[in-house]
Amino acid sequence: MQLVVVGTVISEDMVNDGYQTIMNIDISQVVIDAMIEKYKDMPQLQYQRMDVRSLGFKDGEFDSILDKGMFDSLMCGSSAPTSAASMIKEVRRVLKPGGVYMLITYGDPRVRIPHLKSEEAPWEIKLHVLPRPGSKRAHEGTSRPITEPVSLGEDLTLGPTFKLEDPDLHYVYVCIKRGGNAVKRPSGDAKVDIKLCAKSQLISNYEV
Repeated sequence: MQLVVVGTVISEDMVNDGYQTIMNIDISQVVIDAMIEKYKDMPQLQYQRMDVRSLGFKDGEFDSILDKGMFDSLMCGSSAPTSAASMIKEVRRVLKPGGVYMLITYGDPRVRIPHLKSEEAPWEIKLHVLPRPGSKRAHEGTSRPITEPVSLGEDLTLGPTFKLEDPDLHYVYVCIKRGGNAVKRPSGDAKVDIKLCAKSQLISNYEV
């Protein structure tokens, strides 16, 4: 089962890629109602109004969680550190051992890693850097496979290849929940092969 935190076209793309159960949540009932109406012919997509800082799901209920924009929104609020910590705690709680939280953001490692890492959330974190679809970088291409994680320096920089303030970059943090036994996929299930928006930019290829 997949939990897509913010309803976007990503959910539709995932259904087209073969995913069968995708739970989408948003704090706005207006958004939820609009998505239910828009995707009424896609039974694979489920919608619930919910606050990500207090998820109404059982412990270890989900294999993976995809977040494009929710964490960033919380970081813009007046109580950003507290809200971010509450969200990460809840995300980790509802993931199975070995489950994956994938955060897609403009936030570079210096402003995201400190919030993702804590003693309460001992993730294994892998970072991927992607050009923003439609940007000059995307048109120029890169020799680095996008499925290859980027190495971080001790100061949370990426070396000379990437300028952290570059607005044409997306940062994808793949956080793997430690502890217990890793999630085993039933035979025949699809891999977590997630694509970014309608441009179908491959983010990563992780099994959970």
